[in-house]
Amino acid sequence: MTAETRADIPGAARVVVKVGSSSISGDGAHRIDTIVEALAGAHRAGTEVVLVSSGAIATALPLLDLGGRPNDLATQQAAAAVGQNVLMWRYQTSLDRFGLLAGQVLLTAGDLENATHRSNARRAMERLLGLGILPIVNENDTVATHEIRFGDNDRLAALVAQLIGADALVLLSDIETLFTRPPSEPGARPITDVEWGHDLSEFEFGAGVVNGVGTGGAATKASAAKVASTAGVGVLVTSADLVASALAGESVGTWFAPNPDPVTLATGPVGAVSAPVH
Repeated sequence: MTAETRADIPGAARVVVKVGSSSISGDGAHRIDTIVEALAGAHRAGTEVVLVSSGAIATALPLLDLGGRPNDLATQQAAAAVGQNVLMWRYQTSLDRFGLLAGQVLLTAGDLENATHRSNARRAMERLLGLGILPIVNENDTVATHEIRFGDNDRLAALVAQLIGADALVLLSDIETLFTRPPSEPGARPITDVEWGHDLSEFEFGAGVVNGVGTGGAATKASAAKVASTAGVGVLVTSADLVASALAGESVGTWFAPNPDPVTLATGPVGAVSAPVH
């Protein structure tokens, strides 16, 4: 059943959780254990969970001694190939504590634009969930190009939530809540709830990246929340440190109420109902 409020998340049958690069790489790598523990708890309670995780390139950077995030596509692709392997190893090592298995799912934008590929992706994730396996989804950066990309994993998470009919989407980042304007500016106020149909025009979301390893920001999360909520998926945006509270339905973060009359996949391709947030 679709989560109408954040309090409904614990009872949701299926939840997608997304975490960004900066939350789980470098000094934040310890959060993998925190996130996995929360996901394992939800799994024990009977919720099917899909994790969308950024961090492949960021994980590889200290191992490859590149001196920073590479700008050229070939090096980005090579770093992604190395980092994805290490990232999955870290997740599986943490999941071993709970007797859970992870299944890697790498997608490109073309996979969700092509009807056959989209159907295959949905079927694969459905089967993984049916087997009690945690699907861990990421963009396939090793083969993606600058021209054909999701742009950020917030959008990917929104499309995956729509694809598999999730009841809720939780977007984890470095901030506890979205603000009416960048929190460093005077007059910035936390946003607790966004009703369905709100055009968000009164808010000034900063698009800046928190650090050099991520590609998103508050604007990308608001835009992704718009995509998912339009498709009838309630969305919570909060800090990775509050993942357990988020999955427990506590009063944290910014909640985007779902569309009560959602556009379904039958009416068009995944993401067709999306609207950018500026």
